Amino acid sequence: MTQGNGTEIRIGVYICHCGVNIAGTIDVKAVAEAAGKLPNVAIARTYKYMCSDPGQELIISDIAEHQLNRIVVAACSPNLHEATFRGAMERAGINPYYFQMVNIREHGSWVHTDPVAATEKAKDQVRAAVARVVHHKPLERKRLAVNQSVLVVGGGIAGITAALDLAKSGKRVYLVEREPSIGGHMAKYDKTFPTLDCAACILTPKMSEVREHPNITLWTYSEVTEVAGHIGKFKVKVRRKPRYIDEELCVGCMDCVSACVFKEPKFEDEFNEGLGKRKPIYMPFPQAVPPVVTIDPETCLKFRTGKCKAPCETVCDRKAVDFNQTERIEEIEVGAVIIATGFKTFDATRLPLYGYGIYPNVYTSLEVERLVNSSGPTGGEIVCRDGRKPKSIGIIHCVGSRDKKTNRWCSRVCCMYSLKLAHLLREHTGADVYQFYIDMRCPGKGYDEFYEKLLDEGIQMIRGRAAEVTDWTMTPEEEGKLVIRVEDTLSAYVRRIPVDMVVLSVGLEPAEGADEIRRMFNISCSKEGFFLEKHPKLAPVETATAGVFIAGCCQGPKDIPDTVAQAGAAAAQAMALLDKGYVEMEPNTAYINADHCSGCKSCIPLCPYHAISFNEATGKAEINEALCSGCGTCVASCPSGSITQNLFEDAQIFSEIDEVLSYV
Repeated sequence: MTQGNGTEIRIGVYICHCGVNIAGTIDVKAVAEAAGKLPNVAIARTYKYMCSDPGQELIISDIAEHQLNRIVVAACSPNLHEATFRGAMERAGINPYYFQMVNIREHGSWVHTDPVAATEKAKDQVRAAVARVVHHKPLERKRLAVNQSVLVVGGGIAGITAALDLAKSGKRVYLVEREPSIGGHMAKYDKTFPTLDCAACILTPKMSEVREHPNITLWTYSEVTEVAGHIGKFKVKVRRKPRYIDEELCVGCMDCVSACVFKEPKFEDEFNEGLGKRKPIYMPFPQAVPPVVTIDPETCLKFRTGKCKAPCETVCDRKAVDFNQTERIEEIEVGAVIIATGFKTFDATRLPLYGYGIYPNVYTSLEVERLVNSSGPTGGEIVCRDGRKPKSIGIIHCVGSRDKKTNRWCSRVCCMYSLKLAHLLREHTGADVYQFYIDMRCPGKGYDEFYEKLLDEGIQMIRGRAAEVTDWTMTPEEEGKLVIRVEDTLSAYVRRIPVDMVVLSVGLEPAEGADEIRRMFNISCSKEGFFLEKHPKLAPVETATAGVFIAGCCQGPKDIPDTVAQAGAAAAQAMALLDKGYVEMEPNTAYINADHCSGCKSCIPLCPYHAISFNEATGKAEINEALCSGCGTCVASCPSGSITQNLFEDAQIFSEIDEVLSYV
């Protein structure tokens, strides 16, 4: 058979052993022998690792020696090494799209236990690929310029790290945070494990650096509302909520807060987890960045009744208070996006057996983080809600983690932050501290040593999932206390431990609004709801949408060191993209035969990438190749069959199907 220019079609087929991953189940030599007898096949070989440099060189030398113009490789998933082999073909001087990859590992050796049947299936797959590749056409990638700005969504430690890394490299960064201040959860912590560093001492200098850096535009109290475009050129709309304070004029002197008609704080302080109070005009916390106050219209008398004389406005000599401020939309263009929206903690009221919301002296771990903090609602003094200083404290692990009734996944940080809180609570109160755990997971650097240190400090470890927390007493010693009932699996009997205070080590869940973010940026999420990386090992910060990267706990639970490392990796990926200056678009896009298009518009609402538009002048649909991701939805849905997709043309697909079914 010949191709369009009359040249004989000569196909090279290569079967990979992949060590014993493939060869342990499939008879690769038999597959190669069968492939060698197929029409147009000039040579068929096997090799231990086709993706290795010698493997690629083998293909390149065979192309030159045997005048090959089509290549089929039967190995692992195309997601892993399709680009590798196309690169080898380019180096050999032939079009990289005269290539077809067959997955005989994930679709063969890894899922079949019968070697004979698996080998026969591999032969069928290779035969189908050989028939398909005959119909391949030469294609070319297109280049698009990349905007030299990056959007970072989320102002926790991950977003801060990514923004600073990019800004220091000279890139323009827009950092968008929905809360009035950046800092995220880390701003609420007192100390970090296992080194017991002051969290504020680590974090606040970085927060200030963000505010001062000339390459960073910081928009707090803001949210992304709309995203369009593609890698290299995303068009983003950001909604900036009114805080009724002019950020350019406010210097954070707090005179307006002091002048508020509410002489005492009256409303729930969100930053202190509701353990403290704030006024309607407030600073989120003393080290907030930007150091700008915010007016809460839900509690401010000026907004609620209109009768307040607004002394906050009068006292501000910089005229920063602006009750007429309205929401506004900022529109920006960026070349890449880093999503670092963090996590939320498990709602402990979902497990009433532990008494949260029922017994006042049951706290979540995040509430205790605020209690032990010297800038917290009690100034670092540990007192229960009933005013008592606890003499005994129980910390229950895995609340909302590793539990079929709530969340099956391990939140990774609960064991370590429980140990940290045990140390701090004992240090602040001298109380007896009990840890109720399933098993201890301390795999990080210095983590196991920290666990040993806590054992030396006299923290009592009880292995067993706590059954319940109750105030039902059985002995005089339990009077006035909370009783934790647990099966101690080391001593094999049920115990009742009376304590003054219970701390629930709540797990980590996807952040509020994660689903909306996922839809807006067209990325996927795992079954747990965390954003899904492109590949768990080879592309842990990339997503299925080119140009969109993820960092931190929005991808899955992790501690601060891992979060910072991942944020740096995401920043490096974005940096590499911008430094290159252009992106090459894969040509597996759809195109419309205008002569056949009826202009029915049925394809337009079906395109998940908004790549199709209607040309009123011609009465035909048009596809923007830059936006098209080659999903094929429009091709399958077109009633007139006027849409075709490169690399998935009818002749290619039908020939493949014919050969797969040829034994029937």
